Amino acid sequence: MQHEAAYFSKSGSGSVVCDLCPARCHLSEGQVGVCHARQNIGGELITDNYGETVSIAVDPIEKKPLYHFYPNSAILSTGPNCCNLDCRHCQNWSISQRKVRTLYLSPEDLVNAVIESKSIGAAFTYTEPVVWFEYIRDCAPLLRKKGLKVVLVSNAYVNPEPLAEFLQIVDAINFDLKGMRPEFYSHVCKGKLEPVLDAIRMTAESSVHLELTNLIIPELNDSDDDLQKLVDFVASLSRPIPLHFSAYHPSYKLKNESTPDDTMIRAYKMASKKLPYVFLGNVRMEGYADSKCPRCHNHLIERSLYHTDIVGLEGSKCSQCVTESGIIL
Repeated sequence: MQHEAAYFSKSGSGSVVCDLCPARCHLSEGQVGVCHARQNIGGELITDNYGETVSIAVDPIEKKPLYHFYPNSAILSTGPNCCNLDCRHCQNWSISQRKVRTLYLSPEDLVNAVIESKSIGAAFTYTEPVVWFEYIRDCAPLLRKKGLKVVLVSNAYVNPEPLAEFLQIVDAINFDLKGMRPEFYSHVCKGKLEPVLDAIRMTAESSVHLELTNLIIPELNDSDDDLQKLVDFVASLSRPIPLHFSAYHPSYKLKNESTPDDTMIRAYKMASKKLPYVFLGNVRMEGYADSKCPRCHNHLIERSLYHTDIVGLEGSKCSQCVTESGIIL
């Protein structure tokens, strides 16, 4: 469905500049942005993805991953057919990097689907929800009016102005921080690092619940220096921010070897020296997905795959030492 796009400016001679994300595509008549979804039509910026979803499913909230936001709950998840990065290792390239069949859901339809599924809300995920800005902006108030939660799972490649709008209408975000070197972003993701860091900083200063994910790719972002820079950055924002390390497996254009378990454990140990909530994902190792009290190390939440048990919380506090966990229940 075509819809007038938000955040663009006219640059003369019928051209437009998209101001939604740091790519800032300069588009002449008929040209399409790097996201494959925003096009100059008659000197106006138009999206063709409004309400067009590539997938809809009810997932555990832990699958986003969000470990400290309504743990052990379910959330209806959906996403658009687009992305504003072109990561060589994209896990969902078949729905983010090429046009596929979609299903139209009006904002009202989405709200009804959430209610029927008995979910806590809607997660905009799978591909890149930033490029679905107009649709999410219309859906979020309707969801929140019904007492439902709004979640984004995003690459954080968004400009400050639209992000500020998101932060007024979203309850929780998991941002994918792909690496800590500019050349990694430019060569592997076709993007820029600094705008991502700026978006994460801005979100950390807001009231929105924030968690971060880093996919560890052998030979590309797995060195001690890479990992330490990432840990130091997260610690500089707020120590209680949950950090998820995820294991890479070959996909799309990248054929590097899968991430070894010992690399994942090395990252976990490095991060745990500075951060209280560190998790390993996409691995078959027990014990690395549990939430423990930062003070007394009491097990607060135990997880195995997507099976979750809340075992050591009284409200949001540790049941043993009464330390505030920051976990939203």
